Amino acid sequence: MNKKYIFVVGGVISGVGKGITASSIAFILKNRGLKVTAIKIDPYINVDAGTMNPTEHGEVFVLNDGDETDQDMGNYERFLDIDLTRISYMTTGRVYQTVIDKERNLEYKGKNVEVVPDIPLEVIRRIKTVQQDSSAEVVIIEIGGTVGEYQNMLFLEAARMMKLESPRDVSFVMVSYLPTPAKIGEMKTKPTQFAVRTLNASGIQPDVLITRGSTALDNKRKEKLSLLCNLLPDRIISASDVDSIYDIPINFEKEKLSDKFCELLGMTCKLPDRQAWNKWKKFASHAHNGKDVVKIAMIGKYFETGDFILSDSYLSVIEALKFSSYAQNRKPMFSWLSSENFEKHPEKIKELRKYDGVVVPGGFGKRGVEGNLQVVEFARKNKIPYLGLCYGMQMMVIEYARNVLGLKGANTREVNPRAKDIVIDVMESQKENLINKRYGGSMRLGAYPAKLKEGTIARASYGKKEISERHRHRYEVNPAYIKDLEKNGLVFSGYSPSGELMEIAELPKSQHPFFLGTQFHPEFLARPMSPHPLFTAFIQACIGNKKK
Repeated sequence: MNKKYIFVVGGVISGVGKGITASSIAFILKNRGLKVTAIKIDPYINVDAGTMNPTEHGEVFVLNDGDETDQDMGNYERFLDIDLTRISYMTTGRVYQTVIDKERNLEYKGKNVEVVPDIPLEVIRRIKTVQQDSSAEVVIIEIGGTVGEYQNMLFLEAARMMKLESPRDVSFVMVSYLPTPAKIGEMKTKPTQFAVRTLNASGIQPDVLITRGSTALDNKRKEKLSLLCNLLPDRIISASDVDSIYDIPINFEKEKLSDKFCELLGMTCKLPDRQAWNKWKKFASHAHNGKDVVKIAMIGKYFETGDFILSDSYLSVIEALKFSSYAQNRKPMFSWLSSENFEKHPEKIKELRKYDGVVVPGGFGKRGVEGNLQVVEFARKNKIPYLGLCYGMQMMVIEYARNVLGLKGANTREVNPRAKDIVIDVMESQKENLINKRYGGSMRLGAYPAKLKEGTIARASYGKKEISERHRHRYEVNPAYIKDLEKNGLVFSGYSPSGELMEIAELPKSQHPFFLGTQFHPEFLARPMSPHPLFTAFIQACIGNKKK
């Protein structure tokens, strides 16, 4: 069988659900016995996602090999239960950089290098490299942005060229939005008609149309779209809003979407794997049928965008908490609390008592630091289960140094380089990067091993002595303070094989039901069928706190 390629593009609005659609298509085809992988194309000039603002772009998802990528790479890994590598992530900046470097190295042998066809050809080369390296039978390629934008035209051109080269091996999916204006009360197809025609102008006709909307698509509008968008009615798939993204593959298969792709691309597909399918349906059902709720306070500074909340800044943390909650037959209920708000209104810190657990996720910079420290102190003193991730662990160490060791000026160099007691300092390997202003792709990134101390929460949670977790940071616990912190009760239960870097800090269960922070990002390894052990231990502590 020739290798097959499915391109997923978006119409009408951004955030229409291309990533989840691509992930769901990948999942249902994998369940038909096909080897599937996925690629994300971002139309930004940025070389990677590492320097982008989370409130504009969502979280930065880090791969095992250290690549800083778009959050949809996390969706692909979770839905397919695979580890992807940097070749599966592509940006305009990355593509242009490669073409320019090749031109400088005379790899084009002196010929005139042009935007077309050389940029699309580099895109095609990268797509085919992913296929070869993964030995995938089907490659799902999500093209970021919205059809009609200037930024993604060259990627659409690459897709068109691939279709021209091998018509039977390339298929196109458009995910488009059908609004139902409140004052009109009728679902409108015209924006999607324009989106399809705009895609046609790039030389591409979608084979499948996924119609997003607040309600299901009715037959009358399906017939209209079929006529005006040049599609068979059974290839127009209704995708109304759902409470859980994990219902989407189930809904797709109700409309026999995997059958349509097997037919479109001439693939020999096995019958669905019933055992795997039933496991997924059972997992997805927990989003609706949890025995009870677990109330979790998410303390952050990257979710306020104007008058709106953008939880995508902490997407992997949210999903990891869901997986562990579902495994305990519970539903998580999240509240978004700004750390800056506690600085302005210290009296509001008492509101944390109504939550079963508190999470302080990763972050950078000075904003909201003192509010975070108030949260940590309150959670520690009031025995509220606390999970600190990366920056959240650093806040935990600073708070402990200030209020237990009595080092009132304790701080991180990132916030106050003149502090008397810098308990969180720049890693030795990072000092030169900061001096020379090398920021992009230069942090401690990707998977690193760690050893776990016997008799600790971390060791009991993982059930093994050594682990590997993904990192994204420049700062670490200052070695000069480790002995004093340990002498005063803080336990460093995870550390690098050399013993130099502290990876997990915690308090013993005899002192606190769950007070633990990680320098790494465990959320990146949480999967639907294999929840992360630290998140599970945290949720169990939250359930215990709720009962208490």
